[in-house]
Amino acid sequence: MTDSQTSRSAPPSGTAPSPSALSHTVTTPDRGSADSTRHGPADGSTDDHVIIADPSDRVAVLAAVNARRGELAERMGLTIVEASAERVVATMPVAGNRQPYGLLHGGASVVLAETIGSIGAMLNAGPTRAAVGIEINATHHRAASAGTVTGVATRAHASRALATFDIRITDDSGRLVCTSRLTCMLRDRIPADGSVPASTGNGDSGRRQ
Repeated sequence: MTDSQTSRSAPPSGTAPSPSALSHTVTTPDRGSADSTRHGPADGSTDDHVIIADPSDRVAVLAAVNARRGELAERMGLTIVEASAERVVATMPVAGNRQPYGLLHGGASVVLAETIGSIGAMLNAGPTRAAVGIEINATHHRAASAGTVTGVATRAHASRALATFDIRITDDSGRLVCTSRLTCMLRDRIPADGSVPASTGNGDSGRRQ
């Protein structure tokens, strides 16, 4: 499968969660009940911790994961362009993410890799569970000094407890910049009680020039 192809939801294998397990809400547990989910507070106000993510609606999924991609990903200009339990694709500008020699910082590649791998793991975890990274490695193959890099995370394994993604990062010419592998633990308890900062709506917000 090439980077430009759109992935299709594959049938569940092994003990990986089925698509139907993700068809409701990616959200935090209702504090009033240990095993219930909610689509919003009873008073109708906005709840920043609730993400509606029906995996059959790719537009809704993209909107949801971009809105909750995290402060660091926002500062670095990451944009998620495809997201499913099998494959996640994102772009990141080189400008603003360079080291003193003017090259893409290796740590920036790792941030891109962990971000998209974690999103894929989250989509495998299911609506009331969470994914937390426990191991990542990266090999840097080629420098990039300008333009945009694209990361593609492909699921290598998923079970109820773990999800592993292989990540390839390429430059504008399709040349390999970095390869990485991320393993996430899938857990029932949401870290920090689900208090995830929401997007500012501006991917460049807070970035250093």
